[in-house]
Amino acid sequence: MDQLGRDGAALAANLKTLCEQHGSVAAVCRKINVNRQQFNKYLSGAHIPSATNLRIIANYFGLSVPLLFTEPDEFRTLVEGNFFHAMATARQLPEFSRFVSEMIVENNADHNDIVGIYDRYQFSSIYKGFVLRSALCIYRNKEFLQHYYVERFPSFDDPKKTEYVFKYYGFCFPLADRLFTADFEGIQSNELTFGVYAQVKRNSKKFMFGISSGIAATVFRQPYSTKVALHYRGPGLLRREHLKDLTVLDRNDPAIPREALQYLGDGSDMIQMS
Repeated sequence: MDQLGRDGAALAANLKTLCEQHGSVAAVCRKINVNRQQFNKYLSGAHIPSATNLRIIANYFGLSVPLLFTEPDEFRTLVEGNFFHAMATARQLPEFSRFVSEMIVENNADHNDIVGIYDRYQFSSIYKGFVLRSALCIYRNKEFLQHYYVERFPSFDDPKKTEYVFKYYGFCFPLADRLFTADFEGIQSNELTFGVYAQVKRNSKKFMFGISSGIAATVFRQPYSTKVALHYRGPGLLRREHLKDLTVLDRNDPAIPREALQYLGDGSDMIQMS
C-alpha cells in the first residue's frame, strides 16, 4: 500500500472512531453539512476529503487536520481515554483563556524545533535506583502545543510482563527558551504534574533537560521532584514501534544515552518528601 492508501485507511478508521463517539454518521453529516454519500466514501477509504472539507471535519471535532491521519490504534486510545474531550473542554474554560492571555507571552513561532518524538528518562520512584525510559510526543493542535507520554513498568516477578501502564496528556508552553508543561495522568485520572525544560544540543544529538514535579496520588500525598532528560528521536506521532522498548533500565545500561545519564546523576537528588 502506498502512502496515499495508508493515509486514506488511517483517516477512514479515525473518522469511524469519531463518529462512534458522536452518536451516528448521519448526525455528523448534518452538523458539518457534508453529503452522506460523499462522507461514506471517506469512511471506506476510497476518497480523501478536499483541503476545505478536511478543515471543516477537523474543526467540528476540535482537532487539527494532521491528527486525523494519526495511526488508528493510538488515535482510538486517545479518544476512548477521553483525552480530546478533556483538552477541548480545558481550552474553552474562561479561566484557561485568562491564564494563556496573562501568563504566556504571545509567540507566533511554529516551534518545529521541539515538535516530535522523544525518549524520556528519569529515575524511577517504583524501581529504586533504576532509570525509567518512557516515550513522549509533542505535537501542534491548532494554536496550542500539546503532548502525551506513556510509561510501562515490568513485573517484579516476571520482567517480560508489564505490571503498570501510565499515560499522561497535557499542554506545552514555550517561553523564553524554555518549555513549561502541565499534564494529567489519563488512566487513573488522579494526578497532575508540572515540568520545565531547556534545549541542549550535544554534537548531532538533541536533548531537553529539566525537572518534573507534583504530589503523589497516595494517602500520604508526598510532594516529589525529579530530573528528566528528553532525547529527540524524530518527527511525527507515537507508534507501536516507539512503545516496544518502554521499561526500566539499570543505570549502567548502555542503551541510556551518556548525555542523559550525566544529567540525571545517580538519582540521589530526587526529592520525595514523606
